[in-house]
Amino acid sequence: MEYTLDWLMANDGFLCDCGKRHYGLLKDCIIGENALAKVPEMVRKYGGTHPFVLCDRETYAAAGEKVCALLTDAGIPFTLHIISRTKPAPDERIVGEAVMFCDAKCDIVIAVGGGVINDTGKIAANLKGCTDIYVATAPSMDGYASGSSSMEREGLKVSLNSKCPDVVIGDADVLAKAPVHMIRSGIGDMAAKYISLVEWQIAALLIGEYYCPTVAQIVKESLAVCVENAKAAVAGEKEAVCRLAEGLVMSGLAMNYAGISRPASGMEHYISHILDMRALEFGSPADLHGIQCGIGTLITAEAYEKLAQITPDREKALAYVRNFDLEGWFDHLRALLGHGAEAMIAGEQKEGKYDPAKHAARLEKILENWDTILQIAGELPSSAKLREFFVSIGHPVSGLELGLTAEDMREAFLAAKDIRDKYVLGRLFWDLGELETVAGVLQF
Repeated sequence: MEYTLDWLMANDGFLCDCGKRHYGLLKDCIIGENALAKVPEMVRKYGGTHPFVLCDRETYAAAGEKVCALLTDAGIPFTLHIISRTKPAPDERIVGEAVMFCDAKCDIVIAVGGGVINDTGKIAANLKGCTDIYVATAPSMDGYASGSSSMEREGLKVSLNSKCPDVVIGDADVLAKAPVHMIRSGIGDMAAKYISLVEWQIAALLIGEYYCPTVAQIVKESLAVCVENAKAAVAGEKEAVCRLAEGLVMSGLAMNYAGISRPASGMEHYISHILDMRALEFGSPADLHGIQCGIGTLITAEAYEKLAQITPDREKALAYVRNFDLEGWFDHLRALLGHGAEAMIAGEQKEGKYDPAKHAARLEKILENWDTILQIAGELPSSAKLREFFVSIGHPVSGLELGLTAEDMREAFLAAKDIRDKYVLGRLFWDLGELETVAGVLQF
């Protein structure tokens, strides 16, 4: 069957063939013409008497000022806080700032902005135990309706459980006027799903991770919606931008259904996270999350093509792991990422993915299932086709376009496997003893 956003909203809590009952938890989604006018109605519907309006300077101009005017006209008192920093980082500081200004009388959060504001609003609403309304100012990422917040904690990019917004509002006029780079970012974030869906299947095959074909199909359909409308959205056509926004919402709901970020992020996201961590620590160039994910998608798609050229060698892989200098690698991470590396190292000491015995068991599974792994990887569009698509919408196709070097991107590719305890392509290459070899031939 076809899973549209309307179907998902009308059938929340549906019992799936995988045995789970899937809950998206998004109660209302209003995307289209004059959607902003619905803000006072939604505040009243969910019992709000004194909203906390959170935005930054740019999103205040884009939609926050209008939201405040609508609340005033409706006779609804509110507290407004505008983050003063230009391009605020998603870290402890912005969360603390939001919580400090969201005073006791505030009983509903209205987050007006993009990914950082949305993620912060979700955390603040979760801590307050109140309703969260998200007003999107750009179709720039797929976290609209997800139940987690992507933040930097102690220098490490983490996905924190927060809450799904109760309401998502996307006004056609506001979305269509978003900077085109942000629209491309949303498309790049969605293109990443080509990789994440393949890696989810491979992880289920090799390490027994939970996998749901229905959730995967929902992501595929949301991806198709976004790709189909990409060129028109970049051109600023309202209908296409709204369809892009709907696809992004569907992707967020899919993450909620699965209870994990697997359906929507993989190796390509972790390449982006490494770039963010280096930017935070050393001030190196960084771009929007979705733009970096798009470039990471191209790199990872090319790497999957290299996977098909490998003939697995058990003895080579076992020797590689025996000779692997774990402490030397930890020192390299510290030099590469600064203090953010410590959380990654602590995670590995808990997870033990580099343990030789665990590796040997995984290697046997890889060897037993090699043909199936290649069959799954074969579902990806070619890196050439993806590059052609990105070029057609003006999306960057290389870290060089962001001010990064080929070596920066190579290092991000090598380190991406250590961000989380999630089985991604970098770990598969490491298990095969081929990670550095492949990194040496990719076109960064």
